[in-house]
Amino acid sequence: MNIETIVVGEFAVNCFVCTGTDSQALVVDPGEDADVVIAHLRERGLTVAAYLMTHGHCDHISALATVHDAFPAPVAMHPSDWNWAFTATNTLPPFFCTAPRDPGSERVDFAEGNRYTYAGLTFAVIATPGHTPGGVCIHFEADDTLITGDTLFAGSVGRTDLPGGDSRTLSASLQKLRALPEQTTILPGHGPASTIGQEKRTNFFMQGD
Repeated sequence: MNIETIVVGEFAVNCFVCTGTDSQALVVDPGEDADVVIAHLRERGLTVAAYLMTHGHCDHISALATVHDAFPAPVAMHPSDWNWAFTATNTLPPFFCTAPRDPGSERVDFAEGNRYTYAGLTFAVIATPGHTPGGVCIHFEADDTLITGDTLFAGSVGRTDLPGGDSRTLSASLQKLRALPEQTTILPGHGPASTIGQEKRTNFFMQGD
């Protein structure tokens, strides 16, 4: 598996383009800068097999519909975030003054523990609510790689003071991640990569039981 990172938007969201051995890709969290994401896909001669949303916040999904217009494909997100992601509640003035546009695509409801295969890549979904009710991590077990969205960052975690956030719920989610192999690479929604082992040693929020 190859993963390329495109940093997009005012909040420097990591949009990931994951490819296997063919010309299909998984696009994770196309938050802004749709033209940049589209150009990246076209330059590499890729089509999109699916869009994977780690959670529903506007900075992670606002370019989705425009990219989807150019490369139609199913969109996967947890149903607890589907409920509000494309409604007027999902704004953040002055950066996001209108709700993200619903791409009107085939909808895939992420579910805890399920495995999915697109573009020749198989991954498991770990439900990690707390930052949002439907936050998930995407685990490519064969490659020891975990896309964590805004659940876990290098040295920190996602904030819980936004609507739908809950610090106790996030703490429980982090305990799931502590159980993963220490060599697992984490690719957060913002900032640099790390590993589970590094975060267990140095990240206050990953300490203890």
